[in-house]
Amino acid sequence: MEGALRTLVEQGIAKTSARAVAAAAGVNQALIFYHFGSVDDLLSAACRHGAERRVARHRERLRAVGSLSELLAFGREMHEEERAAGHVAVLGQLLAGAQTHPRLAPATAAGLDLWIEEIERVLRRVLAGGPLDGIVDPAGLARALAASFVGMELYEGVDPAGAGAALDALEHLGGLMAALDELGPVTQKAVRYALRRKSGSS
Repeated sequence: MEGALRTLVEQGIAKTSARAVAAAAGVNQALIFYHFGSVDDLLSAACRHGAERRVARHRERLRAVGSLSELLAFGREMHEEERAAGHVAVLGQLLAGAQTHPRLAPATAAGLDLWIEEIERVLRRVLAGGPLDGIVDPAGLARALAASFVGMELYEGVDPAGAGAALDALEHLGGLMAALDELGPVTQKAVRYALRRKSGSS
């Protein structure tokens, strides 16, 4: 599985064959078909394996996040780390491959779901009792944030400055949420009332 992920980064999805993966892993390519059945099934397993490993690496830090602004700041730092380690490239290749390799789509989605589940746990914790509690859906917001970071990871390859500006905008959003959290109880109540009226009228 490590050889499959390395091949994706170094050669891309179009050149990720049983022969290429076997060479990267230092094994006979017959073992790929013996253990996984096909290259697509191997890539699906490798996708899950890679996502589980990356989520486990960051889980303790995610559990320590205490605000939305901290979560967004963490996302930016993690993005830099994941890009440097080549994992952004893996994700890009898997997303591209899922368009023409149907078996990769559910595995790629399952890998992303591991991140979304962790983000949703953080959001439920940091939004509880705040101005947006009961107004913003943590599950939907978790998917929106994950989709935003996935999009920026791919966008960065063609427009690094634009991707940086998008990350800056998310951090500014986090600063706005921090300012809301610092409002007094009467003002927070007024904000909640206004937001509820707005959401109810939309």
